[in-house]
Formats: sequence, C-alpha cells, structure tokens
Amino acid sequence: MNKTELLGRWTKEKSEELYGINNWGAGYFSISEKGEVTVNPYKNNDAASVSIMDIISGVQERGLDMPVLLRFENLLDTQIAYLNDSFAEAMNKLNYKGVYRGVYPIKVNQQKHVVEEITKFGQHYHHGLEVGSKAELIAALSLIKDKEACIICNGYKDEEFIDLGLYAIKMGFKCFFVLEFPGELDIVLERSQALGVQPNMGIRIKLSAKAGGHWTESGGDRSLFGLNMSQLIEAVDILKEKNMLDCLKLLHYHLGSQIPNIRDIRSAVLEATRIYAELVKEGAPMGYLDLGGGLAVDYDGSNTNYAYSRNYTVEEYCTDIVEAVMSILDPCDVPHPVIITESGRSTVAYHAVLVFNVLDVEKFEEYEIPDKIDEDAPEQIKNMFDVSKSISQKNIQECYNDALYYRDEIRDMFKHGRISLRDRAFSERIFWNIINQIAREKQKLKNPPPDLEDIESAIADTYYCNFSLFQSMPDSWAIDQLFPVMPLHRLLELPKRNAVIADITCDCDGKIDRFIDLHDVRNSLPLHEMKNGDDYYLGVFLVGAYQETLGDLHNLFGDTNVVSVRIHPDGTYDLVNEIHGDSVSDVLSYVEFDPKDMLVSFRESAEEAIREGLITASERKEIMRAYDNGMRGYTYYER
Repeated sequence: MNKTELLGRWTKEKSEELYGINNWGAGYFSISEKGEVTVNPYKNNDAASVSIMDIISGVQERGLDMPVLLRFENLLDTQIAYLNDSFAEAMNKLNYKGVYRGVYPIKVNQQKHVVEEITKFGQHYHHGLEVGSKAELIAALSLIKDKEACIICNGYKDEEFIDLGLYAIKMGFKCFFVLEFPGELDIVLERSQALGVQPNMGIRIKLSAKAGGHWTESGGDRSLFGLNMSQLIEAVDILKEKNMLDCLKLLHYHLGSQIPNIRDIRSAVLEATRIYAELVKEGAPMGYLDLGGGLAVDYDGSNTNYAYSRNYTVEEYCTDIVEAVMSILDPCDVPHPVIITESGRSTVAYHAVLVFNVLDVEKFEEYEIPDKIDEDAPEQIKNMFDVSKSISQKNIQECYNDALYYRDEIRDMFKHGRISLRDRAFSERIFWNIINQIAREKQKLKNPPPDLEDIESAIADTYYCNFSLFQSMPDSWAIDQLFPVMPLHRLLELPKRNAVIADITCDCDGKIDRFIDLHDVRNSLPLHEMKNGDDYYLGVFLVGAYQETLGDLHNLFGDTNVVSVRIHPDGTYDLVNEIHGDSVSDVLSYVEFDPKDMLVSFRESAEEAIREGLITASERKEIMRAYDNGMRGYTYYER
C-alpha cells in the first residue's frame, strides 16, 4: 500500500485520470467536487452541470427501477449545432461558395423521441434525414416539416418506396433517390413517368479508396453497394438517351463508419470530387456532393487512429473536407456544391448513458498459507509451496511458469486418484497466492514479461450487475466495441478492487472484460468495495449509436426503462419523457407466445395440482397471483 492509499488522499483529479473522463467525455461529462459524474450540454457554462446521481434519485422517486437508459436530448442539439457550425466556419474561412446540409441516418438510432428531437432542433440548420427503407421514409415524412432539409433515400427501393418518394417531391420535399444498383435506374424512370413527377436522382459510387478501422467493409471497390465507373457511365448514357440527365443532381459514396484516420477521409473526398467534376463535364447539373458517414467518435479518448478513436477534431474534419473539394473543383471552374454528410454515430453517441446497479460481487480472496507444510505432502505440492516462498521481481516469469506446471501436474494426479480432494484444494490456495504475489511484483516493473500482461484479469473480482449486455450493449459482445464504463459516485474514494462486469443473463459471454485505457486496453476495471446495504451505480457512456437498434432478447430480457432529460442553463432539469421498459408479457409476445393462452394453460396446471392434493384452492390463488405479477413485471431484477 502506497502513501496515497495510507493517507486517503484520493481526489477527483485522480479519478479523472484513472477513468479518462476528461479525454472521452468531450466536455460533456466530468466529476464534481462531491465525487459524482456530472453531465453538461453547455460546455462553457459550469452552472448547467447536473449530477447523474441526482437524476437517478428522481427516476427512482417516480417508480422506475434500474437499469435505465438516460437520454440527454440537449446533447443531440449540441452535437448538431457543433457539426453545422464547424462546417459553416470552415466554409467562411476558406471562402467556399456552397453550403452544408447534414442528414441524420435513421438506422443509427430509430427511436421516435431521438429522431423527433433531431428534426425539431435541426430545422434551424436545415438538417435532414437519411433513410434506407420504406418504413424509414414513412417515418421521415411524418417528422420533417422543413422543405429545405434533404431526405436522402438509400438502400433497396421497390415501387411503393419510389412512389412515396416521388409524391414527397411533388409536395415540395428535397427528396433524392440514390441509385445503389444499375437496375434501380429503370424502375425510378418508369415510376416517375407513370406519376408525372421529375425525380431528384443521385448515384452511389464505388471508390477505390478504402479506410482503416472496424466498420469499413461498405467502402472500397468491392463494397456491396454502389456503381463502378463503367456502370456510372452507362447510367449517364441512359439518362442522356432519355433526355433526363437534368435529373442527376447528387453524387454519393460511403467510406464506412467510425473512420479513425483523417488521411483516409481526405483521400476519399478527393477521388469522389474528381468524379463529381467529370459528371459536370458530361452535362449533369449536379449541385450536391454526399460524402456519406464516417465521422468518428473518440470512445477511448486517446485521439489516435486506433479503431475506437480518431486522430482529428470535428473542426479538422470539416476543414479538410472543404479544402479537398475546393482543390479539385476550383481549377476546373466547377461551382461549389452543397456538401452533405450522413453523420449518425457522432450525432447520437454522446446523448445516451446506460445506468445500472451492482447486485452482488464475487471477490478474489487471497488465501493465507502456512509457513510450513506436512512432510508427507505430495512432492508436487511441496514444490509449489517452495515457489510461493521464493518470489521476487527478478524471477516472476520463472515462478509463474513453475506454478502453472505444478498446478497442471497436481490436477492430473487428482484425476488419476493419486491425491485427495483436500490436497487439491490446498494446492489451489497456494497457486492463487502465487498469482497474487506475482501480480503485485509485476506492478513494480517498468517492462514486465509479455506472458504476464493480463495476469490482473485472472485475479479480478466479478461484479454482477443488473443489465443485459445483449440487449443494451450488443456491439460489446459482437465486435468487441469499447465503451467508457465507470462508477457514477464515490469518486473521492480510492477504488481498491479490480473487476470484470457480468450481466444477469445466464451466458458466459454476458460480461465486460475489456475497458478503455489511454495506452492500451485494460482487462479489468478499478471499482470500489461494496458497502453493506448501499447501492453502487455504474454508467456506460457513448451508447447512443446503434445499441438500442441492435439489442436483442437474449434470455428474454427486454428494453430497459428509458428517461429523456432536458437540462437548463441554470442547472435545473426536467424529465421530459419516460418509457417503461418491456414487461415479461411484452417480450414473450415478441417471440410468438400468447400471454393470455399461457395464463389459461398454467391455471389448468394449478387446477390439476388441486385435484392431486398437491396444493389447496387458497394456495392456487396465491400461485396464480404470483404468475400474473411475474407476467406484468419488469424483465430485469426488481427489489
């Protein structure tokens, strides 16, 4: 134990450094003088900071249990303003003659309250929507009131989809059909002729440029969507032949999501802009250049080209795009187009925080071992005991290897009946004592052996928490996505335990054992000791993008409770909307069970139990009440 621990001089600054909140929090999240995580959508107004613990108290007073997803709708507003203002500033600085029009891809978070807030606040900037299905287009048309905002129609399009878009154009909406496949051109032309509406058309192209990162398969010349250069020319020729080239107004590409390296973004913009200039030469009016998505979120706060970070700021992103477009078009005397980006992840990631409580802890306990052992103990156990007494900084690798060897030998002896259960249990106490000693000695070394890199995870506690990873953080399980995780309170106290986090599903994959770290990925998270009877709350941050949309019903855990919060500049806040999470009855109906039929069937079983003399009629009443209450209850742990 060091002097800091002895004197109890743990500070909020040390917690800030430990959890990296000042790096990934983007100025929205911080730690208060009380040692609680705060949220502030007004970066330059300290008075607007609100403790998440205060919000939790307000949520619980209203009868909502953990887990709960907190949506801070101001953060949506701030992110939209930040992106639009950054593009406006870059365009003004560089004397760009066009404008910026952002669109939000509905697929990133399809929840009505989220899309509604984006369209409502975004109206000031003519911020539109991107849709990839008929259902999304229907949703977009019900929400967008601003005729200057763009609606970008991507994805597969059947006749109904196209007809609806054409009617939207007739009503005055700036609705664009982006051709993803060569065959789509014919159906768009056919339906536009049938309805007598001139379409606004765009073409998605396959660039040769391809980005690094985790979500980049949608880019490059082998992407699933888009036209190659030959197909692009064929489409232009068809439009010329039908005297409809004036309908081609937009060029689109998609490099991928979460692009960490600004060089990849700039390279793609340069290639796409060159194609744009050539289409203008072909006689197409154009006017819109849609750069797709890709603006990354710095999940780990490292500001690098790591897959879960980015090596650029939003300001740099905007400036590089505008410069790249101008560098190609100005020498060609091509007018500056309206620049569109489909920034979804960066718009919504910050606004949602998953909050849950810890239910139980399985501690790693360091076992006491005697100074001496019996003379008649098995030789392998004696050898392991000797290892435990000889550990130093100089020999930790050797001791680690010896401990593993003797442990395996002893296990094999047990399988063949050569040692007793007590002997094996005693040997494992010695083994874990050794591992714990090695972990302590490793911390003192500047360059510990590579084999010991993850040794802390072997002795980490398990904190069992009230949530489902598969429902609320599916990307953590599916693609090893990293999200910032930290305690929401007690941040003036030293966190003395290292832990992995387990959810309440009965699945060994339902755990978080990879955590952000400024230099690398941690395999455990420093947490505080549980106090008897006190709740301990953790938050997972930056979960606003894709997680709600992708969540599944593993173990029939449904949607969590959701509360939307609006924070005012004076630090007051309103819980403006609450959505109760799924009941057991709800999730059963999603997987084709009929709760009414189930109740009838169980009632018949209860009646049969009465006839068999197993329960009384009054007991049946209580049993049926419990069954019915279970049907109506929250799918998560309820106190």
